[in-house]
Amino acid sequence: MFNLIRKKKQMPNKKVWLVIEKNNYGENNNSYSISKTADTIEKAMTFKVYLEKLNDRKSTTYFLASDIDTVMNSVAYHHNKAVENGTYDDKVEVVKSEEKKLEEEMPF
Repeated sequence: MFNLIRKKKQMPNKKVWLVIEKNNYGENNNSYSISKTADTIEKAMTFKVYLEKLNDRKSTTYFLASDIDTVMNSVAYHHNKAVENGTYDDKVEVVKSEEKKLEEEMPF
């Protein structure tokens, strides 16, 4: 029993990113399924982009999901990398313009 506990503690905590497919079948009638899994956000984003390019249905969209620890670790890593290489300010401007575009598209 103690060996099992020790082995369990030594096993690495694997992070998983999910590419979720959302199908809309009318008002408040959505279905969700996992299309792909990946161990890095870069791989997950690549899968998502390819699935979007292959998609020919207006009712189907894709998005990424993961556990909160994975998401926060990735956000912190990319933020620190952007600050380190000096591209942080450029990214902030892109995000602000995207937010403004989304606000204009919102129906409410």
